[in-house]
Amino acid sequence: CKRKQETEMIIQAEVHIRAPLPVVWRVFSHLEDWKDWNTACNSCRLVEGDELAADACLAFVVKPIVFPVKVQPRVVSCEPGREVVWEGERFGIRAVHTWRFQEKSGGVVLESMETFKGPLLVLGRLVGVPKRLHRLTVRMLDQIKQHSEACSATPQPEATPARPRG
Repeated sequence: CKRKQETEMIIQAEVHIRAPLPVVWRVFSHLEDWKDWNTACNSCRLVEGDELAADACLAFVVKPIVFPVKVQPRVVSCEPGREVVWEGERFGIRAVHTWRFQEKSGGVVLESMETFKGPLLVLGRLVGVPKRLHRLTVRMLDQIKQHSEACSATPQPEATPARPRG
């Protein structure tokens, strides 16, 4: 009997963020600002489209092993503040990344789930890629949490009417 090699891998994690949903969504969806707080993904930018929306294409660099890997996923669905799904393929591995935002317990639960399929996953498992990808996902979620909570705690400037001197 031959055992079929697994050709699917799922990386899943979530974080509870004590910030309002609009703040968490703004932190997540403004890709051009990721460079200010995100160390899990580098050089993130839109390469097609004006914002994070369905059919937009983004590019970023991750380093799950020794060498950096540039990925260019396409957003297949985007419901602002609820769910974003992007997918792409690199080195014969197809990836689908789903982000879910749920208002819960005075904040937001942000869930990340990545599904990878392809024959090279067997090799990836041998060199510890699943554990490394999980660490990158947890780091990114923690950084979204930290940045969202910091933005939420910072008072927003309000327009104040000028007072007459006298």
